[in-house]
Amino acid sequence: MVDATLKKQFPLLDQNVNGHPLVYLDSAATSQKPFQVIEAVERYYKTCNSNVHRGVHTLGTQATDAYEGAREKVRAFINASSLEEIIFTRGTTTAINTVATSYARANLTEGDEIVITPMEHHSNLIPWQQVAKQTGATLSYIPLEDDGSISLAAVEKTITEKTKIVSVVHVSNVFGVINPVKEIAEVAHRHGAVMMVDGAQSTPHMKVDVQELDCDFFAFSGHKMCAPTGIGVLYGKKELLENMEPAEFGGEMIDFVDLYESTWKELPWKFEGGTPIIAGAIGLGAAIDFLNDIGMDAILAHEHDLALYAMDQLQQFGGLTLYGPEHRAGVVTFNLDNVHPHDVATILDMNGIAVRAGHHCAQPLMKWLNVTATARASFYLYNTKNDVDSLVKGLRQAKEYFGDVLS
Repeated sequence: MVDATLKKQFPLLDQNVNGHPLVYLDSAATSQKPFQVIEAVERYYKTCNSNVHRGVHTLGTQATDAYEGAREKVRAFINASSLEEIIFTRGTTTAINTVATSYARANLTEGDEIVITPMEHHSNLIPWQQVAKQTGATLSYIPLEDDGSISLAAVEKTITEKTKIVSVVHVSNVFGVINPVKEIAEVAHRHGAVMMVDGAQSTPHMKVDVQELDCDFFAFSGHKMCAPTGIGVLYGKKELLENMEPAEFGGEMIDFVDLYESTWKELPWKFEGGTPIIAGAIGLGAAIDFLNDIGMDAILAHEHDLALYAMDQLQQFGGLTLYGPEHRAGVVTFNLDNVHPHDVATILDMNGIAVRAGHHCAQPLMKWLNVTATARASFYLYNTKNDVDSLVKGLRQAKEYFGDVLS
């Protein structure tokens, strides 16, 4: 259940910034961490800090059990069919790069097409640019509608028999657009293409069922869903992962090593070279427990209500431009007329309000909007309508200040 008391579970939120109570509206960049997660990581380091999979001593066994237990929590959380399909990574960026390196470069040739959208985060754009350069494949973009969404009609026109990979963000980090990735996957598979989903902005906020989506690969980060930084997940269908070469080589991912040849461990460990992010994985498992206790449907409904309330308040605000469609996740992106978003964010910060300002690692989308940058308020389970009211009040102050400066 989501209620106002949830904020008390997040110690960082109980502070003043620049003499004002902190209003944290930057969860799309990274979420705050509840006591439950912080204590889980602390408990690992205090009671069973050890490397995993290698030692037969008690601490090693305890650490391995906790690490692999976290993998099972992830599997259940996204409803993967097997533990072998859950690869721990450093985050969404590493997960997407693993697919680009291990799958795409090995399977694409000149004349093949990679289909993405103009709304992609750079992490789901630059790896495919590099694959295209190295293989001779070409990039093709699903065009955006006027409100920043994509239509299935445009998807049908863009994906062709030449398409080998489709990689689409589940939820836009700028617009909050919720893309129809299940339907896109159906079109991709009909043409013999593989479907990759960037789930960085969806997994923390809504139920994700990779079997229902029927995506071939799915990536997300822990730090956006109450877990520590430096831990993420790549889900891949077992038959695809089994036929891919590892992206990194070294200890932990090997089976047998000779002077001139080596063989790899079975899934999922062949993709987890070196000492893994043990504490991060344990923290991710604790974060999943925390989110499950609240309920993902409740979180989604709460954020949807906040986004609607914020949009209603901001639409009454003169001299402000809102970007994106009416139906969205808990992200509101905007600009004050004639005021750079960095200046807006600075005034808000003076009032203890943390928002993001810049291109949001989506420069092609900024170009599509014909702006250099935007301001973004993003909500999570610990935000309330009072936080939205504080945002609106801060924006009024910014408008008055810059109105006086510019007049």
